[in-house]
Amino acid sequence: MAHILIVDDEINIRKVVREYAEFEGYDVTEAENGMEAVNLCHINDYDLVIMDVMMPRLDGYSACKEIRKTKNIPFIMLSARGEEYDKLFGFEIGVDDYVVKPFSPKELMARIKVVLKRNTRAEEEAKSGRYVFEGLEVDISGREVYVNGQRASMTPKEYDLLFFLVKNKNIALSRDRLLEEVWGYDFFGDDRTVDTHIKMLRNSLGEYRKFIVTLRGMGYKFEAL
Repeated sequence: MAHILIVDDEINIRKVVREYAEFEGYDVTEAENGMEAVNLCHINDYDLVIMDVMMPRLDGYSACKEIRKTKNIPFIMLSARGEEYDKLFGFEIGVDDYVVKPFSPKELMARIKVVLKRNTRAEEEAKSGRYVFEGLEVDISGREVYVNGQRASMTPKEYDLLFFLVKNKNIALSRDRLLEEVWGYDFFGDDRTVDTHIKMLRNSLGEYRKFIVTLRGMGYKFEAL
């Protein structure tokens, strides 16, 4: 069964989450701040981290970024702040889900199951390099894309852009990051370059353009289960 790390400076929250998680059969470890979580992740492997945002010594976002330098672990963030900006910031740094306090422990358990299942599927897809979303098939290893069984004809940059979006599915990606990762640090373009290629890519994907979601004022996300 999955091993979960619960990180929160409020002992009562850790106690409640632990009780429900252990009832679901998960193995649970606790940490009371971000620094302790970083140290634990350096010496142990976890299948999921549930991390509070506002904590002493090291906040949740900083701890998440530090852990992600060496471990590819899914994160569910807990926060009393539910503003769109906070959620987008979390998703941009790779957070898998965001739960606003106060929350229902049962709902949190449901979200844990979804994230763990999604992560298992993502690992299998990453190994094969082949992703399927309804009638859209993306074969990164073979550098091919099929729309309802028909091979799509796209420009090299459309392929590069789609492959990067898919490999980072459900993660908010800023235009600047897309420029850096897809076009390179030495590219002298601007945001319009990304927007133009997104428009071209959406046209190439037809009805499956729906998977490429625009994040107002920020960038894009490939959103799919």
